Amino acid sequence: VQGPGMPGLRDRARYPGYKAYVQGVIGAFAKDDRILGWDVWNEPDNGADQYKGQEGKEPLVRALLAQVFDWARESDPSQPLTSGVWIGNDWTPGGKTSPMEKLQLAQSDVVTFHDYSWPETFERRIRQLLAYDRPVICTEYMARGNGSTFDGSLPIGKRYNVGMINWGFVDGKTQTRLPWDSWQKPYVLAEPTIWFHEVFRNDGTPYRQAETDLIRRSSAAPKGVVPVALSEVPAVRRQR
Repeated sequence: VQGPGMPGLRDRARYPGYKAYVQGVIGAFAKDDRILGWDVWNEPDNGADQYKGQEGKEPLVRALLAQVFDWARESDPSQPLTSGVWIGNDWTPGGKTSPMEKLQLAQSDVVTFHDYSWPETFERRIRQLLAYDRPVICTEYMARGNGSTFDGSLPIGKRYNVGMINWGFVDGKTQTRLPWDSWQKPYVLAEPTIWFHEVFRNDGTPYRQAETDLIRRSSAAPKGVVPVALSEVPAVRRQR
C-alpha cells in the first residue's frame, strides 16, 4: 500500500490534513525514549510494477517529502529523522544520486538504507554512506533467496558499527516467508525451496538455528567486534 496515492498528491487541499497527521503522531511521542527515530517516508521513489500507471508521481512525492521533514522538525522531536535510500549504485557524497536520494540524505539526521543484495554490495553501500559522518542504520535486509542473509550481512554491519534491522520475525499472516515472486506465482501447493524472510516458525522454533545463534553472539559482542563463527569454536566448548 502506498499513500497518499496520486489523487491525494495532486489535491493540495488535503495537505493540511497530512501536516496534522505527521505532527499529531510525532508530537505525541516526541520525547518518548521508546522511539529510536522517525522514518518519515518509506521508499518514496518505489516504482514497483504493482503501482504502474502513476507517471509524474516522483516529483510530487519529492516535494511532499521535503514538507514532511519540515513538519516533523516543527514538532521538535528528541529523536532523529530519516528516510532510507534503497536503490542505486552510488550513494557517495557528490556521487550519482537521484534528486530524491539527495533530498533523503541531506535531510536525514541518521543515514538509513535498505539492502537485499550480496554481502559485497552491502559492504560497498555501507562504505559509501559512512562518508556522511553520521550514524548509519540498515533498516531492511535479509532475503535469503536474494543473497541477503544473516551470515553474509550481519558480521559486516557489526564490523562497521552499523545498526541492523532485518525484515521479518515470526511466520504468520503476513506470509513473508514467501519470495517477492509470490505476487505473480502463489505458493499454494508447495513451500518455497528456501524461506525468503522470517526467523522463527509459528511454533516459536528457529527456521535455522545457526542464524539465531549468530544473532545472539553478535548482540553480546562488544561494539565493532565480530564474534567467532560457531563453526570455528571447538566442539568441547560448544557443548557447555
